[in-house]
Amino acid sequence: MPNFGARAGLVAWSKDFGRNLILVADPVRRRWLTGIILGLVLGIGLMDYTIDIGDQISLHLFYFLPVSLAVIARGWRFAVLVAMACVAVMLGGDILSGAHYTGLFIPCWNVLITFGNYLIIIWLLHSLLMLQREMEERVHQRTAALAKEVSERERLEKEIMAIGQKERWSIGHDLHDGPCQHLTGTAFAARVLAEELAERHEPSAANAGRIVALIEDGIRQMRRVAKGLLLVSVEEGGLTAALQELAATSTEQFNLKCECRCSGKPVLPDAVAASHLFQIAQEAVRNAARHGRPGRIIITLQADPTGLTLTVDDDGIGLKSPDGPARGMGLRIMAHRAAIIGAGFSVQVAPGGGTRIFCHLSRPAANM
Repeated sequence: MPNFGARAGLVAWSKDFGRNLILVADPVRRRWLTGIILGLVLGIGLMDYTIDIGDQISLHLFYFLPVSLAVIARGWRFAVLVAMACVAVMLGGDILSGAHYTGLFIPCWNVLITFGNYLIIIWLLHSLLMLQREMEERVHQRTAALAKEVSERERLEKEIMAIGQKERWSIGHDLHDGPCQHLTGTAFAARVLAEELAERHEPSAANAGRIVALIEDGIRQMRRVAKGLLLVSVEEGGLTAALQELAATSTEQFNLKCECRCSGKPVLPDAVAASHLFQIAQEAVRNAARHGRPGRIIITLQADPTGLTLTVDDDGIGLKSPDGPARGMGLRIMAHRAAIIGAGFSVQVAPGGGTRIFCHLSRPAANM
């Protein structure tokens, strides 16, 4: 299948071939290279004239060096001028050194052949440099397109995460203000009914009391779920309070000892980073409670001049291969959240056994 893009590029080059290809943009370097090229031409010509080698050895191959440098330094036009100067210096040196020709055709033929060789070298080098320039331009364009695509994907991921957080926050509010309140009213009515049945000494009074207990237990469970959803949105300065609330809620919910230890003053770039750090801690606590069978979980938030470090340690059974391909969805979600905010994430073995979730967010440069 023909490559129409390449053909179009070649046509554009042929139309624009009269423009000079400048590969050295620095004027000082260009002047230095120009001086070196002219010095090489004169030096080779002087050597050709001074050394008495007659017509036995030709030095025209040495002139390829300044011609090649001219293409690289100043482009094909300057290289053609240098090639003409090389031919003139070479022919003049031969004449001054006493070269004799049987006719005018011989020196003209030699000049044309030599100049033609230089033109071929100029064309080859120029084409090679143009191809290199096109390749670099394509690499630059594709790199820019890839960077733009990655940036757009990161933006979309952040928007999706933000939408998910808002939806969870809205569901938490709906649960707290809707079903929880409705179940509270139902429990109150059931309690009144149980009291009336107890006053009448009805046998079903005990059953009514158990119904009240079940409804109240359902209310507690729904409030814990609502509280967990409402904690998703964490303000920039409220991360410490949210983690302490998470520890208290987890202690009650999972029937284990969960502590929160905070030191220093956390400096976060925005509320999004605070929300992601909180959700990493929340997911780590849930994973540990559900799969690690721990008796104790410690959430540590430490702020220092280098940044903010969040660790979640448990004394459970640990993970067989935390960095292997079989790592669970929870670990991948935590790693993804850390990548979104530019934080480092790793799963380690806790000092006393069990598992440690480690996340480090570097301090923004403006705040260092």
